[in-house]
Amino acid sequence: MDVTFTDVLLARQTIAPYLNPTPLYHYPSLSAMLGTDVWIKHENHQPIGAFKVRGGINLISHLPEEQRRAGVITASTGNHGQSIAYAARLFGVQAIIAVPEGANPAKVNSMRNLGAEVVFHGRDFDDAREWVEAEAQARGYRYVHSGNEPYLIAGVGTYTLEILEQRPDIDVIIVPVGGGSGAAGACIVAKTINPAIQVIGVQAEEAPAAYLSWKKGTAVEATMNTFAEGLATRTSFALPQSILRRYLDDFVLVSEDEMRQAIVILLAHTRNLAEGAGAAALAAALKLRHQLAGKRVAVILSGGNLSIDQLREILAATGTPAFRLGATP
Repeated sequence: MDVTFTDVLLARQTIAPYLNPTPLYHYPSLSAMLGTDVWIKHENHQPIGAFKVRGGINLISHLPEEQRRAGVITASTGNHGQSIAYAARLFGVQAIIAVPEGANPAKVNSMRNLGAEVVFHGRDFDDAREWVEAEAQARGYRYVHSGNEPYLIAGVGTYTLEILEQRPDIDVIIVPVGGGSGAAGACIVAKTINPAIQVIGVQAEEAPAAYLSWKKGTAVEATMNTFAEGLATRTSFALPQSILRRYLDDFVLVSEDEMRQAIVILLAHTRNLAEGAGAAALAAALKLRHQLAGKRVAVILSGGNLSIDQLREILAATGTPAFRLGATP
């Protein structure tokens, strides 16, 4: 089981009728803050507010008729579930999404509004995933793993293709990592087009399973206690990890406070709302600013599905009154 650059090119043909390319914007104030030229890839502008919809459409569109009739089931903290719900609605497929108790209500409501059945199960993503795997086996649904799916990785790889078509001179791409599909897709595209491009993965210090697995070269389970649900996995996924071990140049961890501060910075400087995982790449760029000096850097804003309550908490935690958002934090 592998994913190639050709798979990404085919995925672009598949999703092109349903999704427009997302913007890649240069912000002089962010560039001045980091001391280098920075472009933000706005995957928060997708119809579900996150990059994963690319993979969802690519995968569901390729299901044989028998699997479409049986329906699909998956586990998610939110954005993967939204992507499957969106694509299932597009192609007339029943979708069941299991989410952990306490899942982001904005994402849950989105999945329901897209027509998916949402089931709450367990304290975190991995509890929900284990329940889904048993249900799929028992009921004959097509189980969609959130990471070990070549069509998902090829689909999300298309955002890196868009970056390098618009800015072929990019030196570094910084990508958030939960399960790792986005980073795996970025690696495949970047290293095929120009092996000199650096791809850097970012995960939360409070959910480091993918990071530790990459560092050790073997699957590691780790504790998980991050507000960034898109990064909140206790285990690593085999297919993305196999790609990251071949191609990823570096992998860094960011703190909860660093992600919160990056959310405020993005809101103040770009007028875009980022969720925790969506702000992680900028948090890493700020942390690595000396290492990035003089390079052209693409930062993936992977999603913007932050609830109003979460935003209030983040503004309070960072000491940023709403009236100050127009100023530099």
